[in-house]
Amino acid sequence: MSFGAASLPRGRRPDADSPCPCGSGGAFSTCCGSLLDGVAAPTAERLMRSRFTAFALGDAAHLLASWHPATRPDRLELDEDLRWERLDIDAAEGREDDVRATVAFRASWRERGTGARGVLAERSRFRRLDGRWLYVDGVIDPA
Repeated sequence: MSFGAASLPRGRRPDADSPCPCGSGGAFSTCCGSLLDGVAAPTAERLMRSRFTAFALGDAAHLLASWHPATRPDRLELDEDLRWERLDIDAAEGREDDVRATVAFRASWRERGTGARGVLAERSRFRRLDGRWLYVDGVIDPA
């Protein structure tokens, strides 16, 4: 399963002062918006939050740009029938000056049309390369 479409129309970004889709409580422009615009994430958790937001908004370019080159796919097709509604960070290990980090999270989704709901639980691995945190891979919790 992969992340999919957002509550906003595909390709539309929230207003700068709107709450960030990642659920941090911050404004979009000062939370994930700047990261989607190319600012380097200071921590792996912040990168994870920006990737959730990118999946929710259908921003495949940010997803590919924030993926480690060793594991990045050649292309990415997002599931337009999934609406990503909530991100909960369960644990984040790694500081700003580390080279490796992990983030355990739960992302809640709803399928358009059927209304089916679910939660994707994953423990993601990140590495810092040339001063930027990048997503490497993740292990999905089947429970």
